Amino acid sequence: MTIPRPCGCKGCRTCLVCETQYGAESLKLKLELDKNKGYVYCPLCNKAWKGWDVDLYKQHPHHEGESINYPGVYIQLDFITEDEEKELMKNIDDMPWDISQSGRRKQNFGPKTNFKKKKVVLGNFNGFPEFSKFLQDRFHDVDLLKKYETIEQCSLEYDPSKGASIDPHIDDCWIWGERIVTVNCLSDSVLTMTPFTGDSKKYNLPCANEYGPVVDSKGNFLDNDSNETALAACKPLNDMDVIIRIPMPRRSLLVIYGEPRYHWEHCVLREDITSRRVCIAYREFTPPYLQNGPHEAIGTEVRNVAKRFWDHRSQYQSKETIETS
Repeated sequence: MTIPRPCGCKGCRTCLVCETQYGAESLKLKLELDKNKGYVYCPLCNKAWKGWDVDLYKQHPHHEGESINYPGVYIQLDFITEDEEKELMKNIDDMPWDISQSGRRKQNFGPKTNFKKKKVVLGNFNGFPEFSKFLQDRFHDVDLLKKYETIEQCSLEYDPSKGASIDPHIDDCWIWGERIVTVNCLSDSVLTMTPFTGDSKKYNLPCANEYGPVVDSKGNFLDNDSNETALAACKPLNDMDVIIRIPMPRRSLLVIYGEPRYHWEHCVLREDITSRRVCIAYREFTPPYLQNGPHEAIGTEVRNVAKRFWDHRSQYQSKETIETS
């Protein structure tokens, strides 16, 4: 049962389909979170307030109880309009979806990567669908995203009928850069953050000791080389035995960087998917793949291709014509 299953899950990953139809119930992740340790991040005052229900942030500015600082989070509400979301989703659904793990579907545009061997090649990557270009263009208006160059764009669908979720993890630190960007569509959701206390070699975390930070703790872009590594620059001053609940309101932009990027795992709980949700996730290169880095050559090749945008209608129509001829 650890082999790939028809629903797309494999290994210890499960969804409602394989749990109920393919005997994978015993593999279901037993994630026991103490809700008494919960704090809800408020994007309006940039503090995390004691509690679990993510709607607590809507009490702003009349918060009650205890609060803590939690740097490394940026949320822009209403990053896109209702009409933009409607058109965006229409175009996304015009394209084919691939099955993914844990009840998700995906559309992935980016280079081919092997995280274990630390190898990246262009593969079939030929740029991004043109209808999504306005999102990347809008990144230029966000100070935190100064000099952000998208090299991967992935649409992820979360369907509550499949028990869609994503297990706690840190995005790979060998290839994906510091700023993790997400545009959230169709419904509100939550990113749940827990302190990472596991194997220090997991997620290629040691790679973050081979390059410096891109932004400081306040989100200011660092034009000069830092004397600290990316991992050390944002190391928490104190260990916190808490759980941070970051709201991802519909049509919002979320960026995590610094401490929550490197020292906390993030997940999307099954209980927080109440209706169809589609997020568009963006990744940038780590400094070794940028100018003057040891892997500049392949980095430049990928970044040049990432400047291309194509018409999804003509591309997929031409594929269908070839397949049916």
